[in-house]
Amino acid sequence: MTVIDLSKQPNADSDLRLFLDTVCETHELDFAAYAGVNPIAQTVHGFVNYPDEWQKLYVEQGFQHRDPTLLTAARSIAPVDWVRLRQEDSFRTLFRAAHDFGIAEQGLTIPVRGPYGDIGLFSVTRNCSDKEWGLLKKKILGEMQHLAVHLHDNVVRSHALTRALTSPSLSARETEILQWVAAGKTQQDVADILNISNRTVEVHLRSSRSKLGALTTSQAVGRAIGLGLIHPN
Repeated sequence: MTVIDLSKQPNADSDLRLFLDTVCETHELDFAAYAGVNPIAQTVHGFVNYPDEWQKLYVEQGFQHRDPTLLTAARSIAPVDWVRLRQEDSFRTLFRAAHDFGIAEQGLTIPVRGPYGDIGLFSVTRNCSDKEWGLLKKKILGEMQHLAVHLHDNVVRSHALTRALTSPSLSARETEILQWVAAGKTQQDVADILNISNRTVEVHLRSSRSKLGALTTSQAVGRAIGLGLIHPN
């Protein structure tokens, strides 16, 4: 696969680096990175706020093909705390090199899966003790998961071919139900409003989640709003 640095593209979004810098500043983190796999264009794309010298060495050494933080997260549906990878030789090799650039081995990679095989991997890191990291991770995990989905969806939409091929087709009923959920209605409320059974609502929500590549209904609502399929209330 071709590796694309989104920050170096002619039409690069100048806010990408600012977004990562803001995440780090707001949540007491050192660095953040995004890597995505586009199965349609057969590319790996991403951007980071790591030091330029480390970015260059990372690519020269081919770490993107053997980085255990990315490889493990790409096979997972749950966030991967790097603590669990410390005993792997590949992890020790990577972070011996990263240490020279001020990058610590305390980190987290959050996978995001799209509806057409696209995968996003959002990583954050902080140089601190295990105890401090445990407390910080507990504090920021929910927000990091939300940001990971937001970031991945925006990156995917920025690719014209992907945008054309990956716009989910929701039925009129699925759209209607998601719109009511976005308005703050419960599943039972929606059933009463539409004069259908609660189970029917659940069937449509399950289908919507599948089409949108979402794990939860709230994530499906967020993606539907982001894609312009429904409107925020």
